[in-house]
Amino acid sequence: MDNITCRQKILIVDDSEMNRAILADMLGGEFDIVEAENGVEGVAMLQKHGPEISLVLLDIVMPVMDGFGVLTQMNKYHWIEDMPVIMISAERGSSHIERAFELGITDFISRPFDALIVHRRVVNTILLYAKQKRLTAMVAEQIFEKEQRSSLMIDILSHCVEFRNGESGMHVRNVHILTETLLNALLRKTDRYHISQADISVISMASALHDIGKIAIPEEILNKPGKFTPEEFAIMKTHSMVGAEMLENLPSYQNEPLVRFAYQICRWHHERWDGGGYPDGLKGDEIPISAQVVAMADVYDALTSERVYKPPFSHERAVAMIVGGECGQFNPQVMECMQECADEIRQELAAGREQNHGQRDIQSVVRELHKHKELAASERTLELLEHERMKYSFFAALTKEIQFEYTINPPALVLNTWGSEKLELPEALLDPYQSAEALAIINADEQARLADALHSTTPGSPVVQYDCKLNIKGEERWHRIVARASWSSEEPPRYTGCIGKAMDIHNSRLQMENLERQASHDSLTGLVNRDYAKKRIIERLEDRPAGHYALAILDLDYFKSANDTYGHMFGDEVLKFLAERMRHSIRGGDIAARVGGDEFLIFLEYKDDLESAIEGVYSRVNGGVYKDFTISVSMGVASNSEAGGDYDSLFRCADQALYVVKHSENKGRYNYYHKENAIDTVTSAISPIDEEENTEGKEESK
Repeated sequence: MDNITCRQKILIVDDSEMNRAILADMLGGEFDIVEAENGVEGVAMLQKHGPEISLVLLDIVMPVMDGFGVLTQMNKYHWIEDMPVIMISAERGSSHIERAFELGITDFISRPFDALIVHRRVVNTILLYAKQKRLTAMVAEQIFEKEQRSSLMIDILSHCVEFRNGESGMHVRNVHILTETLLNALLRKTDRYHISQADISVISMASALHDIGKIAIPEEILNKPGKFTPEEFAIMKTHSMVGAEMLENLPSYQNEPLVRFAYQICRWHHERWDGGGYPDGLKGDEIPISAQVVAMADVYDALTSERVYKPPFSHERAVAMIVGGECGQFNPQVMECMQECADEIRQELAAGREQNHGQRDIQSVVRELHKHKELAASERTLELLEHERMKYSFFAALTKEIQFEYTINPPALVLNTWGSEKLELPEALLDPYQSAEALAIINADEQARLADALHSTTPGSPVVQYDCKLNIKGEERWHRIVARASWSSEEPPRYTGCIGKAMDIHNSRLQMENLERQASHDSLTGLVNRDYAKKRIIERLEDRPAGHYALAILDLDYFKSANDTYGHMFGDEVLKFLAERMRHSIRGGDIAARVGGDEFLIFLEYKDDLESAIEGVYSRVNGGVYKDFTISVSMGVASNSEAGGDYDSLFRCADQALYVVKHSENKGRYNYYHKENAIDTVTSAISPIDEEENTEGKEESK
């Protein structure tokens, strides 16, 4: 508790005053306790105290509103996202617990309470959520800083152009603000252009690069105070294509939204709605909406800013000129947005100018870059490489993944810093296949299988996914390795190594296995269920159709009497008792399943003597006493030699054989199906217990 610097508040929601008192006594010395005696009061307390509550201890079975109702309300209002809930209940049914976890509880404590367990789980849960909140805040801050740095780099690049153009440096910032404002207005006005808030953010950032092509325009033309000659204007117009080509020729990142939008803006921000623009003469919505909006923002700021060839126009005059068609034709809907948010534009630009205290610093950086033209390409390359390495390490640490690179020549494994610390291996490990440290983490067989998978890839399909257990600090945990093989450019290509990452999937793997088990097993008895048994039996029959198989359906006699006399909980225990006898009565390859209710199934393979096999199984299953109830079982048996070699025939015929026993005067027998006999003349049942024992069982079951 040293890490909790102030008293946390815990809400206890339980209809039992005694339970609330016990929990309050256990925790009251270290926490402030708030109590509610039903779900409605609990929700009211959550509304009243809100973020003050650090943890909820919630009973499930309560009057007025139960615990599930409280969890539903917490999900509805998103309280569950920031407020941990520990379920407290004497109910141990898996359905209750599973439903509670689906609704977002963090942990489960059963009654009667163990003071040490309650205290430890409460403290651990509160500390865990406190750490998660700190981590969330840290990640959010780091992402914000990254976005700020990205924006700064784009600003610096665009200001390089503005610096050559002799402008104030506010043009880029104003175009950014105008673009964002107009796009938000357009998004409110229509869904015609399918733009999202994320798109608006990227387009606004990309707008800073709209005139990057001016870097190729001679300065005497760029800064000419008078009117351009036709030849000079033709040169000036090339800046849109130059900027687009610069972005198109980037060695990578072509699929990045920022590059895609920047290309559209650079190339087409001088196109006009009526087709009178350049360089491609696009018309109407042939022009991407990103370029349309930046075009209007560019024109507006050019009108309201001082230039070497003109004084600034007022905000009102600039809007009137654009809407009146004095500056070329624009999208009518975008012009409506300009008119409707004219006041907002004025306010946003004024706020932007007041908050632009960092512009002098940016201009200073730009001037320094212009002074130091002798900066060597190799230095710039090293700086970029170092920046990429820093980003790689930063994101790898955030994702908590083991990232690696393996080369064949020389045989070496390189790990990221986080992965090195996690595995307690050096960041660079020579000849990992021979390293005792590496073999202690992933054994030689797993290494060989992973290597085979990588060698089996091709340059066109180089990615593999491989799940295995890694021994990390003495604990074996499932990990998913996703790796990309590297191939040489020579012919034929030669495998040279791989890059990849290992993600901890242990908890999700166990959860999936548990879900698969729940889907394939009967929750009461632990035997496989009917559907899963059918699937396995069909697989066996198809895999070895020449084998000798028998399917038996078992019915527990007098089960209704047991339920009526002792209650349904007793009946459940009888079913579990019988299931356990069945489990110990079959061999490893046989299948025992619960069909439903008090009916069960056994599937077995035999060699020559079906009679001996069935009699052995039946004698081990039948008989025995659970408390005062004698276990009596009726059974129908069908073999594939008599019933046919498919599952449905075996099941149907075994069910017919069972029908004869169940509707005879004497139960507690087993019976075979014979295809030559009708259902009412099936071969007489063979019973290993005599009528006297059977009668005694009936009396006891009463």
